[in-house]
Amino acid sequence: MTNKEILHIAMRQSALDINCNEADFLCDYPVIVKSRLGSQARKYYKEPITCNLVSYGNNIVASVTDEYRELIKEYVNKFTFYHCFETPNLNWLSERLLPRGQKVCFMAEYYLPDADHFQVLPCGCETRVLGPADFEELYRPEWSNALCEDRKELDVLGVGAYEGGKLVGMAGASADCDTMWQIGIDVLPEYRRRGVGAALTGKLAKEILEREKVPFYCSAWSNIRSVRNAVKSGFIPAWVETTVKPAAVVDEMNK
Repeated sequence: MTNKEILHIAMRQSALDINCNEADFLCDYPVIVKSRLGSQARKYYKEPITCNLVSYGNNIVASVTDEYRELIKEYVNKFTFYHCFETPNLNWLSERLLPRGQKVCFMAEYYLPDADHFQVLPCGCETRVLGPADFEELYRPEWSNALCEDRKELDVLGVGAYEGGKLVGMAGASADCDTMWQIGIDVLPEYRRRGVGAALTGKLAKEILEREKVPFYCSAWSNIRSVRNAVKSGFIPAWVETTVKPAAVVDEMNK
C-alpha cells in the first residue's frame, strides 16, 4: 500500500467511528457532527461518549451529543484547532464541562506506517509469528499491552522474540475493525533498549500489511518510550483524539 492509500483507509475508518464524512477531515474549518457510535466503529469505543474531537492535522472534527453541541461549537471556533488538544485551552473546556457532570477523558496520538521509509529491523533474537492458538498461556501481566484478555477474540496475530527458548518480547495485533489492526508491544525490562520492541513492531506491521490490513499504533503523547518505538519502527503521527465522558465514568477509572 502507498501512504496515500493507508491514510485514506484510516480517515474512512475514523469517519465510521465518529459519524462524519471522510472529506470532513480535509476541511480548513471546524466540522461538528452528531455523536453516534456506528456498527463499524472500532471495537474499543464504548458508550457513553459525550464528545470526541479528532484531527488529522487540517482542522478539527467534533462528534458531540446534542446537549453539548453549542459548548463544543464555541470551543472549536474559539481556539486554533491544534490548541484544542492541549492545555491551557483544555482547561477552558473542562471548567465548563464539570458543572454539567462531564470530564475530559482520553487523549491519544495515533501513528500509521510510512510506506516510503518502513523497514524491518534486526534485534539479535529469534522471532516467530504467533497466532491465537499460541496466545492462550500468554494472558499475563507482562504481555498486557500486546494481548487483551478481556477481548481475546480480537487478538489475531503476534510476533514473539525469543532468547534461549524464552519469550522476551511480543507485539500483538488486535482486529479492532475490519480494515485496521492495532499493534501493542511488551518487552521484558531486562531486554529493553536493545531494539527488540522496534524490531517486533516493524515485523508485525509487515505481517499485517501482507494480510491487506492497515497497522496502527497508539500512544499517549507523554509516553516518550512508546513514541520513540513507533518512530524507530517506521511509523509517523497521523491523527489525534480527545474524548469527553460523564464524570462518573472518569472517576471510576481513577479508583
